[in-house]
Amino acid sequence: MVRTPLTPEERLRGERLGRLLREARGPRSMTDIAGCAGVSAETLRKIETGRAPTPAFFTVAALAGALGISMDELLLRCAPEPDTVPLAG
Repeated sequence: MVRTPLTPEERLRGERLGRLLREARGPRSMTDIAGCAGVSAETLRKIETGRAPTPAFFTVAALAGALGISMDELLLRCAPEPDTVPLAG
């Protein structure tokens, strides 16, 4: 199956998600948070670095729970402002 290219908005949202998760993790280890969320440390690493900009909903929900972040807060903080999305062209 061929995956369609990500839109600029999807890439930006993935970068914001990764940054937010990394900030929320603070000094806690990637291994500890990943273990609490039931995902691999490599999955968390890919999300935090933007290499996995569109993780599965349940992965995001599990990480949010492990970090004590509500899904509402994630949505508010990860959705790009309309004027910051590069125009496709």
